[in-house]
Amino acid sequence: MNSFGRIFRVSIFGESHGESVGITIDGCPAGLSLSAEDLLSDLERRKGGKQKGTTPRQEADYPFFKSGVFNGKTTGFPITILFENNNTRSEDYQKQRSIPRPGHADWVAHEKFGGNEDYRGGGHFSARLTTGLVAAGAIAKKLLNQINITASITEVGGEKDIEKGLQKAIDAKDSVGGIIECVVTGLPVGLGEPYFDSLESSLAHMMFAIPAVKGVEFGSGFAAAKMFGSEHNDAIENMQGKTTTNHAGGIVGGISNGNDLVFRIAIKPTSSTPKEQTSLNWETQQQETFSIKGRHDLCVALRAPVIVEAATALVLADAMLLEQRIPRIIKD
Repeated sequence: MNSFGRIFRVSIFGESHGESVGITIDGCPAGLSLSAEDLLSDLERRKGGKQKGTTPRQEADYPFFKSGVFNGKTTGFPITILFENNNTRSEDYQKQRSIPRPGHADWVAHEKFGGNEDYRGGGHFSARLTTGLVAAGAIAKKLLNQINITASITEVGGEKDIEKGLQKAIDAKDSVGGIIECVVTGLPVGLGEPYFDSLESSLAHMMFAIPAVKGVEFGSGFAAAKMFGSEHNDAIENMQGKTTTNHAGGIVGGISNGNDLVFRIAIKPTSSTPKEQTSLNWETQQQETFSIKGRHDLCVALRAPVIVEAATALVLADAMLLEQRIPRIIKD
């Protein structure tokens, strides 16, 4: 449900326009030096309003540690981090409550929870909750030490030129999606627990928990379906497992093979768009034409790279702890 992980386990909570959002991290080893400053760089990258095409909503996103840290180090017990919500405009959502927004969870949440859900700003379905994921990911990155995770935007609106893709959306008074590639270097051989907890399975599971993600591919991905087997196979060069090519994306048989982990995710166009749309008014039970008001990203992919890095770090930290490659007590 709202928790993920086996040893390094995170539980996410809060709503977009509630008092706060946050995360609880269980299973973090004791003795890791940790302060709010360790999280601020990644949290800053996630913020809106920092670049063209992102929401103007501004929140301080300062992490308040409520448990699990004492004298500047983790205690080995659950770490709870809160982020306050102060810059909300809930009236934008009250006005359109009777018309579920196409592409959003409004309709399904209303049906599943009987109308009791907090619908303001998307409630628990909002990307606002990824603030906690980014915070937990920053902690996981500290645990991973020499393992480097880098995610970057490779395409917006079908264009390799990011500015051109954004301008396409501006000219159409609409929104666009994008592609993000993640590369992990320094991974050891042996991470992943086949059958159902293969490294690909765990990563895909976590990626699809990020709002707006609609596809994941590893290595050559869907292009592999057009290759010959002899072309797609990665020849092993040495006893460290280094391969001549990396069509597998660093995972074979669900287990990391020592090469770079490479995968890409597809992010759909932002569902909230100023362009006129048609949806059902559940009060009149008739379709109506309407336009979504509020402060939204032109392209949610723009703020997603740091979220992808964080989500990847959470999976890898859990896998490393399972393999006992990270000790229960960190000695700085």
